[in-house]
Amino acid sequence: MVWIDLVSLSQLKEIDSESIDDVIILFKHSTRCSISDIALSRIKNYPGSPTRLPKIYYLDIFRYREISNEIEKKYHVYHESPQVLLIKNGDCFFDCSHLDISWPLIKDQIEKEIGILS
Repeated sequence: MVWIDLVSLSQLKEIDSESIDDVIILFKHSTRCSISDIALSRIKNYPGSPTRLPKIYYLDIFRYREISNEIEKKYHVYHESPQVLLIKNGDCFFDCSHLDISWPLIKDQIEKEIGILS
């Protein structure tokens, strides 16, 4: 999987633009939380990941708290960490947090939104 570091507010405009053609995944990570490490591992190391993956943006919420705050306002989601947001057409259509984060759940939500990942 290719992870893109989310390090500037201007990238949120890119995410919205990219989400016109595909689903974008935002992963908000707390580097100080063991549950966040578990959630990250569940996504990164899942053996059944499809070959065609959406872009995944990674946000370190401690280094870039202002971006996390803007995500909360922009996509109308209550801040949690760890947290996954699925973005399509500039809107968040699904989010989950903590131990609810898993690749099968994310994949199911994407399939419901745009069709099967191959």
